[in-house]
Amino acid sequence: MKKQFMVLGLGRFGSSLTHTLIKNGHEVLAVDKSETLVQEISTVATHAVQADCTDKSVLIELGASNFSHAIVAIGEDLQASILTTLLLKELNVPKVTAKAKNDNHGSVLSKIGADQIVYPERDMATRLGNQLSSDNIIDSIELSSDYNLVEIKAPVSMNQKTLLELNIRAEYGCTVIAIKTGNNLNISPMAEDTVRAGDKLLLIGSNDDIRNLESDYEPK
Repeated sequence: MKKQFMVLGLGRFGSSLTHTLIKNGHEVLAVDKSETLVQEISTVATHAVQADCTDKSVLIELGASNFSHAIVAIGEDLQASILTTLLLKELNVPKVTAKAKNDNHGSVLSKIGADQIVYPERDMATRLGNQLSSDNIIDSIELSSDYNLVEIKAPVSMNQKTLLELNIRAEYGCTVIAIKTGNNLNISPMAEDTVRAGDKLLLIGSNDDIRNLESDYEPK
């Protein structure tokens, strides 16, 4: 279903987000006070406007309250980020997602009503750190402070074994939710499904459980 988003702040994060939303078939009103950034995104976004997001009258004129979701992607100017978030909530935008630079920034955004806080730099650093720490982890997404969704490459020691034989859930507390073999994706695999070396396993587990699994299956 096509959705309408308002992206405020067109730095690297806001620009990339706009590209992705448009690519996924949605409409985006992209806003920034920089004429250069607005011109750069104008060929991509549904509409691109140079404006001061911290001016309530400007947000009203842009029809902010008509959008079901606004994303405050302002990075370095914390005051502008906070004020813009506050104004959007005052205008009764149903959902406001705000980019935070750090935990203190995120705490303030949460207190003034932001519905979702994202930490692009921290999250990317966490994902990269997880990847670099393991020879098998391909990607990692933090679901909470304790649980991750990870994509791992099945090592040789798993080759031609069924999920029942590997017994990953009982042994490690991790749940395999998909197996990718080449271009074929097996979602919700059965216990009798076989894993081959090099397959990609998508699994959910606590950080400790994933580390234990990794430790047991890392190359000796």
